[in-house]
Amino acid sequence: MLDLAGAWTLSDESGAYVLSFDLPGDGISALHKAGVIPDPYWGRNEDDCRWVSERDWVASRSFTHDGSPCDLVIEGLDCVVEVLLNGKHLALCANAFRRWRLPTRDRVIQGENTIELHFRSPVREAARRQEEQPFFIPYAAQNCPIPHGNMLRKPACDFGWDWNIALGGFGLWGRIALEPAGPRIADIILRQEHFADRIDVALHITTEGVADGDTVTATLCGVTATAPVFKGRAFPTIAVPPNAARWWPAGLGLQALHDLTVTVAGASAQRRIGLRDLSLISEPDAAGRSFGFRVNGRDVFARGANWIPADALSGRITVDAVRDLLQSAVDANMNMIRVWGGGRYEPDWFYDLCDELGLMVWQDFMFACNLYPSTPDYLAEVDREVRDVVARLNHHACIALWCGDNELIGALTWFPESRKDRDRYLVNYDRLNRTVETALLAVLPEANWWPSSPSPGPLSFGDAWRDDSSGDMHFWSVWHEGRDFDHYRDVSPRFCSEFGFQSYPSLQAIRAFADPQDFNIASPVMESHQKNAGGNARIAETMFRYFRFPVGFENFVYLSQIQQGLAIKTAVTHWRSLKPHCMGTLYWQLNDTWPVCSWSSLDHGGNWKLLHHMAKGFFAPVTVVAVPLAYGIELRAVNDGLDPVALTVSAVAVAMDGTTRPLDRAQLTVGPDAATPVLTVPNGALMAQELLAFVWADAAGNRLGGDHFAPRAYKTYDLQAPGLTHTVARTGDGWTLTIQAERLALFVAVEADCPGRFSHNAMALFPGHPATVTFAAKEASVVPSFTLRDLHSATYG
Repeated sequence: MLDLAGAWTLSDESGAYVLSFDLPGDGISALHKAGVIPDPYWGRNEDDCRWVSERDWVASRSFTHDGSPCDLVIEGLDCVVEVLLNGKHLALCANAFRRWRLPTRDRVIQGENTIELHFRSPVREAARRQEEQPFFIPYAAQNCPIPHGNMLRKPACDFGWDWNIALGGFGLWGRIALEPAGPRIADIILRQEHFADRIDVALHITTEGVADGDTVTATLCGVTATAPVFKGRAFPTIAVPPNAARWWPAGLGLQALHDLTVTVAGASAQRRIGLRDLSLISEPDAAGRSFGFRVNGRDVFARGANWIPADALSGRITVDAVRDLLQSAVDANMNMIRVWGGGRYEPDWFYDLCDELGLMVWQDFMFACNLYPSTPDYLAEVDREVRDVVARLNHHACIALWCGDNELIGALTWFPESRKDRDRYLVNYDRLNRTVETALLAVLPEANWWPSSPSPGPLSFGDAWRDDSSGDMHFWSVWHEGRDFDHYRDVSPRFCSEFGFQSYPSLQAIRAFADPQDFNIASPVMESHQKNAGGNARIAETMFRYFRFPVGFENFVYLSQIQQGLAIKTAVTHWRSLKPHCMGTLYWQLNDTWPVCSWSSLDHGGNWKLLHHMAKGFFAPVTVVAVPLAYGIELRAVNDGLDPVALTVSAVAVAMDGTTRPLDRAQLTVGPDAATPVLTVPNGALMAQELLAFVWADAAGNRLGGDHFAPRAYKTYDLQAPGLTHTVARTGDGWTLTIQAERLALFVAVEADCPGRFSHNAMALFPGHPATVTFAAKEASVVPSFTLRDLHSATYG
């Protein structure tokens, strides 16, 4: 194999620019590195960089070869690219989501060779393809400053989104190499059947260049099976002993992975396999239609968030940074992420990480929020894309669901063209959706398939934004309609796969794109890093509703993150209290593609926003939640583990000076199948200036958690200066802060002036109960400085 990664030369169509281009990488990053354009993430530079997408670009390099027969292998080629070898056309590739294996025939010669990748302008190419459609195909113009992105098979968010920069980039995010022609194992399709006495792992192996009658050998868990090749295919089945270690989602058991090795005719391939029985359970019931996941015979409540690309520019994505983001999801007690359909199918190593970490993956196919063509050539390309992606990813234990698209059913009502002629656009959509489903099931007949998100169910084109009786739901009324947080309690979804509330990024992230003179929510720079129309106003309006207004910009940032956390906590705790009616909550969104005001719980770069710290609490496998009812506040215990748990729950009233008085105490055993009522604090039990606080402990008296609940808006309470003090001590490579309060201190948050990770944050502190917080700086040699904030200091000055 000859790896063609490394230094290439990049030039534009006019000849004005010639520069070095490292592949894999993206052209925007290369131009920034060469000093041609400024950092597109800084200030208001986005508009000054968008011209790049309006030109054609050529990447070229030379290489030496022995002239033997070979194939050119390319992965993640973005997007419409003509490939030339030694000046001769080899292929026109027009799908960033596919793998390309191009026979070079006589194009490669002995000695010096040249290869060129001619990247067509995505702006011009998308417009041209729109013109060729038999009727106009609408796109989400409110999100996408660069038009017609729905015409190209590349990440939709490259054209802009309500959280993403619009650059319309180009490049290569996978590998590019010349591989010898000859026998090879192309794909391995895997199906598991779990029996009491064995696990049958049935393999469908696709080969190239292998003669009929050659024997395929497959080994897994010390067991070997063989099968003959016929017309390039072989079907061995391995009977794995029943005592082989299973794969479990995070928090429920081990993430056992076993090596599968397949050989034939001198070629070999390896996969890492997790043995698990993972099913989507969606059946008609008294409420409508259920939706949830069953793993190894146990129903699993899905706790997690939606995943978008780790960076807007593929050349800036690294394995280590993505591993940190995914580890942060697990550290916040998540067990599922949804790979959203407006980004990209992630590379193999991403799913390897999810396998290792125990993160189930809801995998959208890459269609989101636009309408899409249904011409024969477009559908043929979609068919090839789906087959290729499923063949590449199917073996991963983490894959829990294949979903047809994101919000395309709803999008039928978003555009004047589709509202005026719904039948035409509905048929157009149905053709696309059927193509995706047919291609998926052709490769993986027993795949967990869901037609769209949100969807009430197969062949149901109803409103899953407001119908909480069936299937999965996207619930956006609180954010987009400006409703109270209590409105989350007005719906009872079976599975909520999208809901969210925005906040500002942390000060570290803001300093990465703005100077101090721009630290104002209405400054042009801050507004350029808010892509949701009216988003800043909605954040501020919500503060007026719940809090006394913050003092200064830094406290505004802090309070925006507190209210974001409270919004998502309100939804998650209520919906978890409905278990098993509701069996999953995936908030929007886990991560950011660049530093921006958004719905994320992790800043661009991986720093934990306060929502993420709060998620660690409200996603705890065993928890107690407060549910306000007409007659009082009911505490319910939730257990997402595999076994019953004995709990002791104590409730107290808390005055503003931090003094407490007991209200009630209960002991119970909580099963894993449903949320269990614990005790009720009746109306009138709390005085006007009191909050409810409660803690829960296990049978041995070990404290498992605690929380507080405010029956009214925080602005109605007369907070007292808490008298916070803290000490800092070096502990090994990290730092330990001990924080004490003289009076009640709400949402105490610690900030550092350097990147790093706090053990916990956004705490309620009571007199006589100090909190210990650890901090690990990203650079161990750095001596950090810490700042404390709390609700009183942020809003009283």
